[in-house]
Amino acid sequence: MTLPDSTSHTAHDEHLEADHTSVSLAVSTVILALRRKEGQQHHSLWLPLVRRLREPYKGQWALPGGPLLPALSLEEAAGSTLKRATGLVPGYLEQLYAFGDVHRTPDYKVMREGGSLPIPAEEDTHERVVSVIYWASIPQTEVNRTRVHANIKWFPIDELPVLAFDHNEIIEYARYRLQNKVEYSRIAHSFLGEEFTLAQLREVYEAILDRPLDPANFRRQIAASKSIIDTGKRVEGTRHRPPRLYRYDHSRAFADQGPLGMYREAAYHAQNHEV
Repeated sequence: MTLPDSTSHTAHDEHLEADHTSVSLAVSTVILALRRKEGQQHHSLWLPLVRRLREPYKGQWALPGGPLLPALSLEEAAGSTLKRATGLVPGYLEQLYAFGDVHRTPDYKVMREGGSLPIPAEEDTHERVVSVIYWASIPQTEVNRTRVHANIKWFPIDELPVLAFDHNEIIEYARYRLQNKVEYSRIAHSFLGEEFTLAQLREVYEAILDRPLDPANFRRQIAASKSIIDTGKRVEGTRHRPPRLYRYDHSRAFADQGPLGMYREAAYHAQNHEV
């Protein structure tokens, strides 16, 4: 048997040696919250986007994010991105996925699905970037306190423009994951304040699932989950019978809060033991 000569070079080896393309790591965050469209009564899912100030895609909207700084963990970088974009701390933060296609452009998605659009010429390509994507939620009680900036704008998730890179695809995947996760976890509570009515909780589910839910069935399902606690209080100032106020059972909920679960649990207990 003749073994391959380890000193020999193939054309493939020469190609690899000649390829000096750099690869960098970035962290971006899909930040979701409930807002109302103008003239509509019910809430829907919205997210903030930032306008790019340099090439590639200068002037287009994109997810907030940036290069991973050496001193930050992935979770810290995602939280910092959310802080810069909204000025707020997330109600929920979880790693979603890593996106690292060689050509991360809207046109390349068409190619992967069978289209005939050409791959950009080598001289037109930019540094390859692998993005670790997080998703986060902002409690409804905090949305009105979000940062206002000329290059930051909130969009309904179902009315997005064509975004830079593959960010439309990323948001589409984040929404798909959220719709699945809300069926088996208590992530819906992260869109609400500390206390809420069943109608408010149902509206969160309806906004995420993008369909109406039967109130009676929803009430039975939530009761069976034993995930919420009656506070013994009711909404004040209503004409008719005031609805009850509930809160989540925090002893069970933090297990579903992703990387920030332990941190938020400690913060919650510290806050509730203050004198």
